[in-house]
Amino acid sequence: MMGNRLKVGILGGTGMVGQRFISLLENHPWFEVTTIAASPRSAGKTYEEAVGDHWKMDVPMPEAVKKIVVQNVNEVESISSQVDFVFSAVDMSNEEILKIEEDYARAETPVVSNNKSHRWTPDVPMVVPEINPEHMKVIEFQKKRLGTKRGFVAVKPNCSIQSYAPVLTAWMEFEPTEVVATTYQAISGAGKTFQDWPEMVGNIIPYIGGEEEKSEKEPLRLWGEIKNDVIVPAQLPRITCQCIRVPVLNGHTAAVFVKFAKKPTKEQLIEKLRSFRGVPQELGLPSAPKQFIQYLEEDNRPQVTLDVDYENGMGISVGRLREDSIYDWKFVGLSHNTVRGAAGGAILCAELLTARGYITGKQNV
Repeated sequence: MMGNRLKVGILGGTGMVGQRFISLLENHPWFEVTTIAASPRSAGKTYEEAVGDHWKMDVPMPEAVKKIVVQNVNEVESISSQVDFVFSAVDMSNEEILKIEEDYARAETPVVSNNKSHRWTPDVPMVVPEINPEHMKVIEFQKKRLGTKRGFVAVKPNCSIQSYAPVLTAWMEFEPTEVVATTYQAISGAGKTFQDWPEMVGNIIPYIGGEEEKSEKEPLRLWGEIKNDVIVPAQLPRITCQCIRVPVLNGHTAAVFVKFAKKPTKEQLIEKLRSFRGVPQELGLPSAPKQFIQYLEEDNRPQVTLDVDYENGMGISVGRLREDSIYDWKFVGLSHNTVRGAAGGAILCAELLTARGYITGKQNV
């Protein structure tokens, strides 16, 4: 696609999602991690020193990043001068994240964020590239507000909705009206491993702060439309959710019940899942799954151990689609929460932003 790879900075590169960005971007054909920024206490150390024995990925730390000297994430101008764009996975308060991401955007550095802070900023696109790529058009209005030529913020939605929002999107022509979802969420969603969180072994915690509201409302923003320069969320389907932390390292599972205005058959629903494609598949983007949603016929699938890495963790697995006695249909969905649900989803967003010309090399401007 390009002779020179774009120079990428990772903000919050020492945390679990930052580490996932770094491991997924190793040997990426379009992007090269050249800059890593984190809190002032990590600044000045090599990446290898800053992470120490807290490397949480199941693949080794890429050699190319070990000796990169970590910079202070607050030195916006300095970092912006070194990169074409940044991925944001900073661990700060909501207000601090809102400010620092806009500071980078105002410094003419596009920000593709994994954080929740800007998900409800009306002119910031929150995108699953297969679902709502057209929302990227709102970037032009955001740039006017910020007074920038190339700087903007784009975000990806919460990891918890990835196992059912794509499924409901594939079924939109049957007009889903009501959805009940319970998500069973992995501990890596809290940035933890079992070593960090031994009390999760053999345990379930029926509460994840803020997660249920995000799970109910964020899909409606994905299905919304741009009106008067901002994104207006959809009104339907109405969604109610419970979110439960379970003793699984990676993979969020959802048990979902759906009511439709139009009554589809099981065969129609499965066909829609299997044929569902989006812009990333049409463009052949580097991180795009070839088959976005797989439907598994076996009664005991999807399973985390068998299916979480489907399409390198970028695909969604669905099974147990059956008629319901109160709702119309029910199913079980599974997605990889730190790949499709976090860093991988953000990388796919950045690939689409690059393919569409929103992210370019600074030397090309």
